Amino acid sequence: MTPADRLAAPAVNSPPQRRIAHLDMDAFYASVELLRYPELRGLPVVIGGSREQQPVELADGSRRFARLRDYVGRGVITTATYEARALGVFSAMGIMKAARLAPEAILLPVDFAAYRHYSRLFKAAVARLAPLIEDRGIDEIYLDLSALADDTRALAQRIKDAVREATGLSCSIGVAANKLLAKIGSDLDKPDGLTILDAADVAQRIWPLPVRKINGIGPKASDRLCKLGIRTIGELAHAEATTLRQHFGDGYSSWLHAAAHGIDDRPLITSSEPKSISRETTFDRDLHPRHDRALLSEIFTTLCTRVADDLRRKDYLGRTIGIKLRFADFQTVTRDLTLPGATGDPQAIRRAAGECLRRIVLDRRLRLLGVRVSTLSTRRATEDHAPRQGELALTGRLEEHLD
Repeated sequence: MTPADRLAAPAVNSPPQRRIAHLDMDAFYASVELLRYPELRGLPVVIGGSREQQPVELADGSRRFARLRDYVGRGVITTATYEARALGVFSAMGIMKAARLAPEAILLPVDFAAYRHYSRLFKAAVARLAPLIEDRGIDEIYLDLSALADDTRALAQRIKDAVREATGLSCSIGVAANKLLAKIGSDLDKPDGLTILDAADVAQRIWPLPVRKINGIGPKASDRLCKLGIRTIGELAHAEATTLRQHFGDGYSSWLHAAAHGIDDRPLITSSEPKSISRETTFDRDLHPRHDRALLSEIFTTLCTRVADDLRRKDYLGRTIGIKLRFADFQTVTRDLTLPGATGDPQAIRRAAGECLRRIVLDRRLRLLGVRVSTLSTRRATEDHAPRQGELALTGRLEEHLD
């Protein structure tokens, strides 16, 4: 029996008719900006600036754009066009670092109002064709296509066409038997991709990929696997379980083994009442609480702002603010704080998350930082009773907590 034959049944681990799609908008923020500034198409463009980087309209009708080389500050990149990514510039990278890699790249300010508008447009267009949706953020969703009678490729193409008609933007779709494979698939043929994966494709298309292609394996885990001689997903699938447990612990090693075999039982969460809303990021390199304090502070603020934006978009407030830290040795620590009243204010979320940080000894390098808001309620039901910003007796800044 070949490895593909042995893999065929467990890789899907679900009924044959299950069809899960992952739709990811292509360089979403940057693509929205290119609708507004079409003269920038084909150029390296970075999103992450402030009002100071707002384009200036000249007397002849042309525009003058800010360049990365002129940036001074501690900002973090939100996203970048594919031309900028080709130069080594990626999201969550410090803008000053990006300026060294691509000094001539265009820098534009973030416009969340515009991104939320186009997010609503593309999701409404998709819902008319495939109503079972798990919302994963402003630019990506999962879809359950299982109950729809249409041919998979034809249906996925209609969804892509509907998104383009509604927004003028392209998206990439991966379809598979579960969420893990669908997400990998949506990234295989970007931009404007349409990828369908079945059981045989796990060995043929997934196993040759680097382990980093599995959502949940970050740079540090990838480096540790590489030191064990495990560079591809296929090598991970055939790794000794005892070796993985020795280096990654029972829980994470079990997940690594299952993910490498394409096994993922997670259902789509289509409920309109989420239990929590969170944002997290895994760093390109481990960051030191003291030496990288400024960058960590900027990332922390960005995460709080994005969580607040997600709350506002979904019309929720939350009482419990939490943080998640993962250290370089893969130890994960969480802390929560429940406020006297629900909030959606980014500054209040940041202060509460900062209080959580005070309860953690920050003496080691960090590889992941996350912010979560839970104990949710609808804004309409709670806003009259929410405490004013001054009532939140929380003080301190992240810079102080990272000393």
